[in-house]
Amino acid sequence: MKPGKNDIPVKIKISGTQLDELKKHSWYMVEAFGLDSKVRNYKGIKPISFYSWDLDCILDVLDMVLNDKKEYPDQEDEGYIKLKELYVHLKNEYQKTYSR
Repeated sequence: MKPGKNDIPVKIKISGTQLDELKKHSWYMVEAFGLDSKVRNYKGIKPISFYSWDLDCILDVLDMVLNDKKEYPDQEDEGYIKLKELYVHLKNEYQKTYSR
């Protein structure tokens, strides 16, 4: 999907453990027209732009993996905590940008 002139991107910088954990689950995004490779190729140096449809996919994937006891049996694990923080941040940015 190509963005139109009225589509607003959310620009966010993701790095460290949050980026590592997001990349670990990027294969779930394979059906999202290149979002998986966009996430895998992102280095965390500059902000990355996501459109509403990207965030829809990412939020769904994060919700799924964060609630999967096989993926994260220990909710005190640093990876789980950082990914949960990213999920909350992305969800807040999504609501702030696209809720009208």
